[in-house]
Amino acid sequence: MALSSATHTLTKTAGTALNLTAGIARKAMGTEPVPPGFTGTRLGVCNLCEAICGLEFTLEDGKVTGVRGNDADPLSHGHICPKGVAIVDIYEDPDRLRHPVRRIGSGPDAEWVEIGWEEALDRVADGLAAAVNMHGRDAVGIYLGNPNAHSLGAQTHGVAMIKTFRTRNKFSASSVDQIPHQFVAMQLYGHQLMLPIPDIDRMSYFLVFGANPMASNGSLMTVPDFPNRLRALKKRGGQMVVFDPRRTETAKVATAHHFVRPGTDAVVLLSMLNVLFTDGLTTPPAYLDNVAEVERLVADFTPEYAAETSGVSAEVIRQITHEFAAADGAAAYGRIGVSTHGFGSICQWAIQCLNILTGNFDREGGVMFTEPAIDFVAKKIVGQGHYDIWRSRVRGVSEFAGELPVSVFREEITTEGEGQIRAVLTLAGNPVLSTPDGKGLGEAFDSLDFMACVDIYLNETTRHADVILPPTTALERDQYDLVFHALAVRNTARFTPALFAKKKDAMHDWEIFRELAVRTTARLKTKKPLSKRLAERAQLSVSPAILVAALLAAGRRTSMRALLRNPAGVDLGPLKPTMPDRLQTKGKRINVAPELLVADLDRLRDSLAVPATGELLLIGRRHKQDCNSWMHNSERLTKGKPRHQLLMHPDDLAARGIESGSLVQVSSRVGSVVVEVSGVDDMMPGVVSLPHGYGHQVDGTRMGNASKVVGVSINDLTDPERLDVSGNAALNGVPVTVASA
Repeated sequence: MALSSATHTLTKTAGTALNLTAGIARKAMGTEPVPPGFTGTRLGVCNLCEAICGLEFTLEDGKVTGVRGNDADPLSHGHICPKGVAIVDIYEDPDRLRHPVRRIGSGPDAEWVEIGWEEALDRVADGLAAAVNMHGRDAVGIYLGNPNAHSLGAQTHGVAMIKTFRTRNKFSASSVDQIPHQFVAMQLYGHQLMLPIPDIDRMSYFLVFGANPMASNGSLMTVPDFPNRLRALKKRGGQMVVFDPRRTETAKVATAHHFVRPGTDAVVLLSMLNVLFTDGLTTPPAYLDNVAEVERLVADFTPEYAAETSGVSAEVIRQITHEFAAADGAAAYGRIGVSTHGFGSICQWAIQCLNILTGNFDREGGVMFTEPAIDFVAKKIVGQGHYDIWRSRVRGVSEFAGELPVSVFREEITTEGEGQIRAVLTLAGNPVLSTPDGKGLGEAFDSLDFMACVDIYLNETTRHADVILPPTTALERDQYDLVFHALAVRNTARFTPALFAKKKDAMHDWEIFRELAVRTTARLKTKKPLSKRLAERAQLSVSPAILVAALLAAGRRTSMRALLRNPAGVDLGPLKPTMPDRLQTKGKRINVAPELLVADLDRLRDSLAVPATGELLLIGRRHKQDCNSWMHNSERLTKGKPRHQLLMHPDDLAARGIESGSLVQVSSRVGSVVVEVSGVDDMMPGVVSLPHGYGHQVDGTRMGNASKVVGVSINDLTDPERLDVSGNAALNGVPVTVASA
């Protein structure tokens, strides 16, 4: 233990020296946090969604009095949405935890007591190490929530910390809505994060399946100010065509919108490929393999066949396919609506094939790959991805890229036997609200030997924890968007120093991760080699800013010094063709008929052969004012018309004798909720919709960080047994019944 303590101190001291050096450089450039009583303006960034908009803060006497978009930002050009203004609400939120707390008691009568950092970190390390020492390394389950992708410290240090645990029971929000993208990218392009981005600023035809960028500002496509970019597209004579079972905010401003039955998008997309081949519309690049195999595979997916199940006419399918193939620069794009049903990977594969086979892949105005200043694909910072190296203990579901599907989380806790999860650590996530059968998962958390959460709020998930460790918020820490600069519609780079200095009794997330890794490792009975422990500690003791500076230097496209001198960001130019040299595949070729996807077509055909049950189909929805399962306690974001209702077509209400505005009971195989219903023509008949991330009530008591929101959790209805081949949860197209309550 003495040696462990000494080496920890040594590496931490070395890291502190580097961090101090960076602080001196930052002070010399005038980019250190604002001093107390500061009056003036400072540039910042909104890291609450993927748009990563640049901000300008106005401060008076050290307090933010105004937030506006930064006109000089090379990516967002002054755009700001309601969440950007509300970023200050998080910093000032009285409900936010500012000190570690431990739980005394359980259930609604539990008390939360503030404790010091040393005690809190030791308690967590003791609890996690005890589970490993008694039951093995897989006794610890770890869940990463969406905010980790928006925090530099979580990106640089969170993953490194998780690796020190060596558990196979890792879960994240990725298997809620985005794994099909990564699964397909790995097989087509050789890397899970080689995700083609629509070149929206130069395209003439935008084909959108199950995405709502008017509300999301893009997803796996960083596109701030989508409304203005769409207006520019239309002004130059372009079109946007949307397929969605709801007339979304995006569908309402499209040049054409077509309803499609949830879960049948794959059939429509495959029938479009069929039309390409049948009508001689393909212009594939020379570096493709197995094009003839794709033609054979889609031969029976005719537009007439698709029309029978999807609700989209064969005439529309042929028309849109011809328009797409003839356009001077077109991009097909699909997001959550098509990724979160049982055939999300087939959808994403078909979308990629549409782009590739029509000559719109790696083409200006089509889809291309961003070339970020920190290229984690080229530099192999993130692994290529792998599939089915191991499987979940209970159901035997395949891992992807080192993670198990979150849909198996509950059963891995509640099913006894070797490898059972006995302790859980969550990082900035609320899986009780945001993953399938959330109520059941919450009950499972109560059966654990120990649970800890790194989170700034007491919420539906963290209320089950023994200890909560709250990190600093976005305005108190440096930010460089490692992920979203790599998925942007233009090549840019921006480093944003912290606006405010952290309090003396606060910790950044990366500092928490460092301490948890070091302290837990020191308590394990089975020790890693000393050299391994030293290397881990050295890595975790260097600040994120230092690591970003090193990565920028290695990439040689810009530097930390240049970014500090240009806080609005640096423009690195538009997307440009990079194929086939940038492919990570063997021989720099694309196999357009990957075995894993081809094999799943039979499952699709079998599902279509089963007659419809006559039940309604449930889909989710998201709002511009929401941030997944949080930010529902911001007054400025929750004011206005309620957004929690079940949306339902008036004809479906009339058929059941239900009046709009009344309470209804919505039931699925796994659960039932009661909610107010609203009749709207925006819904496709036979389809109903609940918003994602609502339901902030536990045992009848509203959670402290959701005092303004009513509603229910859609994930009390979603079925953990419904999965895509990639392991992604099938949250959309859930069969439900709706009756008067």
